[in-house]
Amino acid sequence: MRPLLVVALLLALAGPAFAQAPQPPAVPSAEEVEALLARMQRQLERMSEAAAERDRALRFLEEQIEAVTGRLSATGQTAESLKQSKAELETKLETLASDREQLQARLQSLEDERERKLRELSSRIEQLTALLGASEQEKTGLGRKLAEAEAARAADGTRLAALEQEVERRGRRIAELEARLGELEKGLGEREARLAASAADIDRLNRLLGVTTSELQRVAKALESSQAEVDTQKLVIADLGARLNAALLQQVEQLEQYRSEFFGRLRRILADRPDVVIVGDRFVFPSELLFPTGSARLEPEGEAQLERLAATLREVAATIPSDIDWVLRIDGHTDRRPVGPGSPFRSNWELSTARAISVVEFLIRRGIPPERLVAAGFGEFRPLDPGDGETAWRRNRRIEFKLTER
Repeated sequence: MRPLLVVALLLALAGPAFAQAPQPPAVPSAEEVEALLARMQRQLERMSEAAAERDRALRFLEEQIEAVTGRLSATGQTAESLKQSKAELETKLETLASDREQLQARLQSLEDERERKLRELSSRIEQLTALLGASEQEKTGLGRKLAEAEAARAADGTRLAALEQEVERRGRRIAELEARLGELEKGLGEREARLAASAADIDRLNRLLGVTTSELQRVAKALESSQAEVDTQKLVIADLGARLNAALLQQVEQLEQYRSEFFGRLRRILADRPDVVIVGDRFVFPSELLFPTGSARLEPEGEAQLERLAATLREVAATIPSDIDWVLRIDGHTDRRPVGPGSPFRSNWELSTARAISVVEFLIRRGIPPERLVAAGFGEFRPLDPGDGETAWRRNRRIEFKLTER
């Protein structure tokens, strides 16, 4: 830039003196130099505009990548949309790379053009310097203009360096975007693999659903057939139930007849024992008639009474039809007073049960089939008299006989 300004100043100061010089080489005028500088300034401005356009394109690309990243994290877009976004990013990156290459080519072309012009001007200045001489005042003016031109050249160099730094920074940004694109491609591959696995699972479930549907149809048909059979069986069961209930009712009525006969005979046989009574459907013996106090061992008088009961039961049992499943239940009961400390029984439960078992064993020895006998102990928990005196206790200490169905 300095030789160019020197030429311009020399041309401005020399004036008519150069008209008389002997045919010097053609030298550009100051206007031509200024025009050249203006053209270079416009080229630099166009380069700045191109850099600004590239910045806008890079910002647009960053916004697109951020939007794609947001859509990936927020909505989990499908693999197809990811592929489309990838293709768009690749296209934009290719466009930016092309723009960068074009910009670098233009910068290089401008640099080459500048160097060429500088070389031409330097050559012309050297030719003029050999021909021209100037006064001290002219030199001072030329120095001032030369300093201004040098400052302008330095400013242009600063702008050019800044532009080159910006190009480098943009290059690094493009490299970062390419790395980000690689990460997105990797994530896309993983997502496609998961989608493939999900598709395989869906296909397997569809096959399983088909098999299950066929099996359900077969089971439904079988259920329809089974339902018809169940309806038929329900009718048969209802008929059998009605017949069974009728038969049971008949047996109960027959057993009631034999119970009445059994109790009637016992009443006649035990007419001399007013303390032996009938309570509802049970024949009740006081415990004092059969056992000593606090004992489960039968007394001789009690055995004599039971002998008469056994004989009557054998007679009545011989007349009961074999299809009536009857039993004689013997229930032992005590009063509410606890057993004494010297008693062989731990509770009234054990005492009442032991007495019932003693009666069962005696009847078995007298020929009553054991399968027709049942022994039960109720302790003090089924009193006939809720009172708390000796009379109530004596009524509650008892052995009950009940002829019933099993």
